[in-house]
Parts: sequence; C-alpha cells; structure tokens
Amino acid sequence: MVEQIFKLTRGNDKVVEKVILDENLHYMHVIMNQSDGFPEHNTNAVVYMTVIRGIVSLQLDDQDYYAYPAGTVLKIPLHTKMVLNNFNPETLELILIKAPPPEEQPE
Repeated sequence: MVEQIFKLTRGNDKVVEKVILDENLHYMHVIMNQSDGFPEHNTNAVVYMTVIRGIVSLQLDDQDYYAYPAGTVLKIPLHTKMVLNNFNPETLELILIKAPPPEEQPE
C-alpha cells in the first residue's frame, strides 16, 4: 500500500485531534459544542481553517469577533493573536492546517 490512511473522529463530543504532524504540515480536526473554545494565543504558523459545520467566532489581533459559517475557508497569518469560540448551539467542526508546520511544537 502506497498511501497512508488517517481517520477523523465522528460525532458531537468535544475533540481536538492531531491527525497528521509531519515535516510538510500539521492537520488537526476539532469538534466543539456551545461555549467551548481556545484561549487567547498567537499563531505559531500560517493557519488554514475550514469550517465544516456550525459557526466559528474568531477574534483576531485587535479586531472584534467575526462569525464564519460552514463552508468558509480562512487563512490566518503567522503570529496573529487569536481567540476562537463556539457561541452557537450548533456543534462546530473545523479542520486546521498549519503549513509549513511550526518549527517548535507547544507543550
């Protein structure tokens, strides 16, 4: 078999899974329920974010929160201050790709 196969968790329970972490990219899958989120942090790579379902609420740098619905793809620059939340009752599902991957992985 030439290809590698990776599986994503299905469902509505909260999950943050690192699906692929290699020298080419970091590919992460996130499922969040209402009131779940990530604390304020600075991006450690260029982040490509795909909203699979739900609505993600993002606050980037000193901007106000913006809401992005399913079907949206965002490119967030390196070293951007980010706060990510699900303020909506619908389950939020995201794919996050860091490419190129960060040189150092956070603890």
